[in-house]
Amino acid sequence: MESLRVVSSWPVGTAAAAVVRADGEVLGAHGPVDHRFPLASVTKLLTAYAVLVAVEEGAVEWDAPAGPATLRHLIAHASGLAFDSDAVQAAPGTKRIYSNTGFEVLARSVEEAAEIPFGEYLRQAVFEPLGMESSSLDGSPAAGATSTVSDLVRFAAEVQSPELVSAGLVAEATSVVFPGLRGVLPGFGSQKDNDWGLGFEVRAGKSPHWTGASSSPRAFGHFGQSGTFLWVDPDAGVACVALTDRDFGEWAVEAWPPFTDGVLAELGGR
Repeated sequence: MESLRVVSSWPVGTAAAAVVRADGEVLGAHGPVDHRFPLASVTKLLTAYAVLVAVEEGAVEWDAPAGPATLRHLIAHASGLAFDSDAVQAAPGTKRIYSNTGFEVLARSVEEAAEIPFGEYLRQAVFEPLGMESSSLDGSPAAGATSTVSDLVRFAAEVQSPELVSAGLVAEATSVVFPGLRGVLPGFGSQKDNDWGLGFEVRAGKSPHWTGASSSPRAFGHFGQSGTFLWVDPDAGVACVALTDRDFGEWAVEAWPPFTDGVLAELGGR
């Protein structure tokens, strides 16, 4: 795909990107797809998927108490926990407060139920069955994973056509949970409806946004402070992964939306 070559013009040291369909066919790739990049908050997608596995296995339940709220509140950034501390800034379900701490509490709940470290649970539940051999969780379950484009296209194909968990559970996870909550989308400011699913950020009507103007409202995914993103657009029938070695900043705000529009335009012309 010619549109992927744009990553070579980004003001970063190293960048790689790929587009994958639900059946796992990689429609295009560019850059060192086997290079390992820190994912920052794209980690949350992997952690969330491991939690989905734990729920489907019956190890944990969405409405089980955890921290100041429930697992469902934690994974949807609706627990009221602050971004990076145990401070409670709102009642559960009343405001969308993006919280790394919430994901750490979430992972501890799974860890306690499974009786193994969460990193090992993630490896067994997600990385190993998907053949993500270059992926690891080396730090926080909110932002401490390292992976490659090659591995993440496997994950993106799984999310589009799930085998590790039921399609119904993935549909729930990628739909808006606790709708109508105001909050700040990191890097893009206050949003009247800061819509989120169960760990997956849902584009819906957000503006501005890190996906493209032509992305469907049903598009979902996550971006990371390390200059990384993964989105899935169900209407287009594809997912896109882009990983870089430069922290998110104004360069990404300017580069990512037109890049996504270029990818979708090229797909639409096929």
